[in-house]
Amino acid sequence: VEWARMENRSVLQWDKDDCAAIGLVKFDLLGLGMLSALHYAIDLLDEHKGVKVDLAKLDLSEQAVYEMLQKADSVGVFQVESRAQMATLPRLKPREFYDLVVEVALIRPGPIQGGSVHPYIKRRNGLEKVTYDHPSMEPALKKTLGVPLFQEQLMQLAVDCAGFTAAEADQLRRAMGSKRSTEKMRRLKGRFYDGMREKHGITGEVAERIYEKLEAFANFGFPESHSLSFASLVFYSSWFKLHHPAAFCAALLRAQPMGFYSPQSLVADARRHGVVVHGPDVNASLAYATLENAGMDVRLGLGSVRHIGDDLAQRIVDERNANGPYTALLDLTGRIQLSVPQTESLATAGALGCFGITRREGLWAAGAAASQRPDRLPGVGSSSHVPPLPGMSALELAAADVWATGISPDSYPTQFLREDLDALGVIPANRLLEVRDGTRILVAGAVTHRQRPATAQGVTFVNLEDETGMVNVLCAPGVWARHRKLAQTSAALIIRGIVQNATGAVTVIADRMRPIDLRVVSRSRDFR
Repeated sequence: VEWARMENRSVLQWDKDDCAAIGLVKFDLLGLGMLSALHYAIDLLDEHKGVKVDLAKLDLSEQAVYEMLQKADSVGVFQVESRAQMATLPRLKPREFYDLVVEVALIRPGPIQGGSVHPYIKRRNGLEKVTYDHPSMEPALKKTLGVPLFQEQLMQLAVDCAGFTAAEADQLRRAMGSKRSTEKMRRLKGRFYDGMREKHGITGEVAERIYEKLEAFANFGFPESHSLSFASLVFYSSWFKLHHPAAFCAALLRAQPMGFYSPQSLVADARRHGVVVHGPDVNASLAYATLENAGMDVRLGLGSVRHIGDDLAQRIVDERNANGPYTALLDLTGRIQLSVPQTESLATAGALGCFGITRREGLWAAGAAASQRPDRLPGVGSSSHVPPLPGMSALELAAADVWATGISPDSYPTQFLREDLDALGVIPANRLLEVRDGTRILVAGAVTHRQRPATAQGVTFVNLEDETGMVNVLCAPGVWARHRKLAQTSAALIIRGIVQNATGAVTVIADRMRPIDLRVVSRSRDFR
């Protein structure tokens, strides 16, 4: 708008189809958090490890990246971290870059509802023969094994099967994807049938089948050029996750909010990949997550602490950089004006540990320290004397971490119940692939997601997480209705059900559930 004012021009909102009709160029501007995360990861590696990464020079054929994705080890990875993608990766078994291009386009409502997913996977794995309704369709569909996926294929089919010009093919694509073009669609449909008959002698049932396939997929066809760009980001983010998991985790935390998983789950996944994560510290942290220990560890940022926020966190860091580390709590509160709740939050998060005080001692001293401000007379406020106080248990420390930052950096809530869960026969997430397919089992964990896709015919998916990994649980409409209140509100669940793992992707088909008290909980992300 400022640019338009300076240029003495107008900014108007016009209908996109009208703009296209009069020949104006349209641009879709899409903001992606992953672009920021990749930028942060590149900067972190350069600063802390001296590693310079040029995304354009990465080897897109590196098999280790594809092997990681085949195991659905994709938490945090662009586009392929969702439940549906994780269930597909072990079945599709991506082995080359174009497999990622297809994966991005395949797991979308249109292809799922259009029945494209299973045929493509079977054909990619050699379990089903690649077939075409007519030989003229092969040039357009060969690269996707006879299964139409991309808008560009629809246009090529119109050219190859019915002799359309490129301009006519684009008109057909637009008309098929629009609900307001019935008259134009009728005209183009007649032209398509005439073209098939004149060019190849295609008539009758075959002609009907070809047209119906085009019409069915026109409403969900994804641009191949778009999918290629997205697949690049899938590979780049996978590469960082594989080779530099600490930098990848810190970059994702800095780019929040984004993606499918909460910071708690991102940190838990990083720990499962050998990354050490440290809590916030007023003398070690930046405002946002960063690296330390030669780039091997993650340090959480001060901005993530409750009541602190990015602006105050940056002031704390700037003052430290300008005038040296803080020597004591009173030094901190003397140099940075903090409220009592802010000081208490830093204490609860363990961010005052650099002063040699425990969290309880920090909480006790917070009120007195926050009251010792330059605008007050010395000695005004509560006593600064801190009596000896007992330390916190591991469970209490985890609860304090989650309250203060939403993240328990060195634990996961389920580990405190593991002995009891083992006694009940609960199977940890990382052992589910060892269980015989079809076995009735118990699983348990914190609920990280609830999701009921429009394509799932009333089925609700619940994602559980324990300290070893994640479990995808499928709840049929009857099971969900029977446990509705519990399923919708419980922060953690024990679920009984049948394990399905024959394809390498684990799903538990729930038949019963009950709540468990983790004592340390965070909110799930729920989608419809």
